[in-house]
Amino acid sequence: MLFDYLTLKIIWWVFVGVLLIGFAIMDGFDLGVGALLPFVARTDEQRRVMLNAIGPTWEGNQVWLITAGGALFAAWPLVYAAAFSGFYWAMLLVLFALFFRPVGFEYRSKISDPRWRNAWDWGLFVGGFVPALIFGVAFGNLLQGVPFSYDEFVRPQYTGSFWGLLNPFALLAGIISLTMLIMHGAVYLQMRTEGEIHAHAKKAARIFGIVFMVAFAVAGIWQASGIDGYRIVSMPEAGTAFSPLAKQVETATGAWMQNYTQCGYTIIAPVLAFAGGILALLLSGANRAGAAFVCSGAALAGVILTAGFAMFPFVIPSSADPNGSLTIYDAVSSHRTLNLMFIAVVVLLPLVLAYTSWVYRVMRGKVTEEKIKKETHTAY
Repeated sequence: MLFDYLTLKIIWWVFVGVLLIGFAIMDGFDLGVGALLPFVARTDEQRRVMLNAIGPTWEGNQVWLITAGGALFAAWPLVYAAAFSGFYWAMLLVLFALFFRPVGFEYRSKISDPRWRNAWDWGLFVGGFVPALIFGVAFGNLLQGVPFSYDEFVRPQYTGSFWGLLNPFALLAGIISLTMLIMHGAVYLQMRTEGEIHAHAKKAARIFGIVFMVAFAVAGIWQASGIDGYRIVSMPEAGTAFSPLAKQVETATGAWMQNYTQCGYTIIAPVLAFAGGILALLLSGANRAGAAFVCSGAALAGVILTAGFAMFPFVIPSSADPNGSLTIYDAVSSHRTLNLMFIAVVVLLPLVLAYTSWVYRVMRGKVTEEKIKKETHTAY
């Protein structure tokens, strides 16, 4: 074995975090552009410019989401079972919304009828808006605890409802997710376009960036003073395999701040979120869109790390049975499985990153209305 069991559990917490950050940064701007499609562009050619700014790469970016789901299934099977049963209807809503994306990209411009194209524009809007919102709502519910418990066969039983997921704090988290991805998409558009689209994207980045940072600050204060967090009182040795029910957990207001007080370096996460957002807005306003996009990505990473550091080592806390909350120590696969998957990641991840870098290098440059008119039968 390459690593001991405890080390691998922490490594896979890091890997899953990297996948979530990669999805937010790489596919996040696709979702943001989709949510902006009916509003930033004024003409059909402008909307086609927006679609072709993300058209060559959106499918590859979507793989980050698929990989994250696969990693959950393989590394954290109990988390996969609890999450996809508890968030079943929410995940279905995301899936149905995402259906609009491949069909919309491929067929939207095949017929010149304005009604046909306008209908698909709104479909692509749904495909960007709904997932961006629901992913944030899911994180908001994780921070409050998910109402699930175990039966006599240690099978997770979800006792909540879809409408229960749409509580005030979760909706605030959804607004954070939505606005930060729209800001990210607007900065990307600013980087890849010119003229009116560039100007409208710059304005959108400023508006949604400000809303994102205000909402993030409010959520932080709310979480610290009004949300019950979870902390482990006792558990078996972390480097061994044990049942999720073999530990004692208590809840307390502000408990999610414990890691920030005990490990000072974790403060880098919220600092990164605010600093990245502010720099993204300043650089966007100065028309330095490339640097603004990097800072916007840093802000997204900061938000995800903020939630991850606050919850560590919890993955899915249980509001129905706190002792049954899932952590990185008791929700994982076997030692051998984690080792084999680690080897696969070490071998394949550099190849994926190298290929992705090459694709973006080839596809770099501005997308213009003149280019769309010239390639009208081949462009999206």
